[in-house]
Amino acid sequence: MARFDRYLIGQLMVLFGFFSLVLVGVYWVNRAVILFDDLVADGHSAMIFLEFTLLWLPKVIAMVLPMAAFAATVHVVNRLAGESELTVMQATGFSPWRIARPVGVFGLIVAALMAALTNLLVPAADVELDRREAELSASVSARLLREGTFLHPTDGVTFYIREITAEGELRDVYLSDRRRADRPVTYTAERAFLLRDGDNAQLVMVEGLAQTLDADDLRLSVTRFEEFAYDISRLIAAAQPSRDKRSHLPTLTLLADPAGVAERIGTTRARVLEEAHMRLQQPLLAVVAALIGVATLLAGGFSRMGLGPQIALAVMLLVVVKMVEGALGNLVQSVARAWPAVYLPSVVGLAIAGALLAYAARTRRRPAPRGGAAA
Repeated sequence: MARFDRYLIGQLMVLFGFFSLVLVGVYWVNRAVILFDDLVADGHSAMIFLEFTLLWLPKVIAMVLPMAAFAATVHVVNRLAGESELTVMQATGFSPWRIARPVGVFGLIVAALMAALTNLLVPAADVELDRREAELSASVSARLLREGTFLHPTDGVTFYIREITAEGELRDVYLSDRRRADRPVTYTAERAFLLRDGDNAQLVMVEGLAQTLDADDLRLSVTRFEEFAYDISRLIAAAQPSRDKRSHLPTLTLLADPAGVAERIGTTRARVLEEAHMRLQQPLLAVVAALIGVATLLAGGFSRMGLGPQIALAVMLLVVVKMVEGALGNLVQSVARAWPAVYLPSVVGLAIAGALLAYAARTRRRPAPRGGAAA
């Protein structure tokens, strides 16, 4: 590899690492806030929260790497232009295609990292995340045993505990079951205990009332009881982890037998193919983002006033690529034979970059030397 290529790729990798850390941090914190509300607010520990945020990390990294590659490319080329290094390179005969070559290699390096993420790490993290969510959904203590808070473990059910003693006794329990609109029942008890037997959980209420409202004639029936056992297992039905989600299966499995996979998981062949080819398409966006960044800046020319308009144009071109991707989403998910359209955004992006580099090469072509001129 030429010294110039090594120099430029080194600069790009350093800035790529910086922008990746920044963007991953921003997206990760945003996701962490949502997870904090969902997990810690439901009574789970900080370690569970940390585990879930780490399992989300591969997906976040895969999402931000193309943006980090684009930002690194634009920043490096802009800095080289501001320090006149690109002017020196062009004066020594470097064409726009030659300058863009190390940027393309850099994009391929990022694409390889993304391919490992989208095809290996992200599916594995999704499997583990689904398994942990299923385990937590069965956690009765985390979902129900919270003092002084009205909880809604499922639609139509409200649960409240005033106090939980050190011995595990529940004081002043309120349970409203409105799942039958024609016969809502409200239970109140001075004391209660939570008993667990395998997958079954019973709320044993002591010295309480059961108030049943007959919605047809608006008659309220009140029953006093000394002890009453209420099965709360139904309120916290654990979500069973699925081993046959599209996002869980290996890419080779999706590509080898899309019809069989679709039949097994209850979806369409088109969606299976879309999942598989999107895992291969997403890494290509890193190459597209890097080349559009360098091509737009080279085609726009350099000036002492800065490259703000060219950078804005590069961002707009990336938006166009993403719009093409969004416009084809419904087609690819509904027609199995349309899977090649998954790669159309990358083709469009590479075509845009190629056209800009060709334009830059033509406008910067040096005039041919004059020979044989009369003295």
